[in-house]
Amino acid sequence: MDNVKILAIVGMSGSGKSVVVDHLTDKGYPKVYFGGMIYKEMEKRGIARTEDGESEKKFREMIRETEGKDWVVNQVIAETKDLISAGQKRIILDGVYSWTEYVTLKKEFPRALTFVAIVVDKHLRYDRVAKRPGRSFDAQAIRERDRSEIENLEKGGPIAAADYYILNNGTIEETQSRADEILKEIEF
Repeated sequence: MDNVKILAIVGMSGSGKSVVVDHLTDKGYPKVYFGGMIYKEMEKRGIARTEDGESEKKFREMIRETEGKDWVVNQVIAETKDLISAGQKRIILDGVYSWTEYVTLKKEFPRALTFVAIVVDKHLRYDRVAKRPGRSFDAQAIRERDRSEIENLEKGGPIAAADYYILNNGTIEETQSRADEILKEIEF
């Protein structure tokens, strides 16, 4: 895995992870999407995704409880290794959820991995989530999602332990510019 670099993006719901990931994939970097592993498995099992995200939340927590906290990350690792085997040297991991996933990835890709946390002031994040087309949540729903992700999925750990932070309180262009600075700094 010489010269392979993997950038793992983490952040709370509505922090701007998709803004950063879309910016990076527009540059041609392939991504492995953690949520995609959940969606694929839900489809295999015939479980419909609900508009409010409740079926995904329940399934995400259930699969980690029944198959192990490392189930999703093991799917991500397999897909990442497939990309590396196919010759990819730069890969984006979209949406690390838990401390278990953080630790497992650090163990699997010790020298290749850099974590970037996307953070935003809570009131801005809540406002953005409320206005988000297609996946909006009201304040109560986002507070409940935050609680669930922090308590049930240990999401705070990877954010706290990130190598770099992008403060997403400004414009999309400012956020993308900070992402580009990080790419330069780590020679991605």
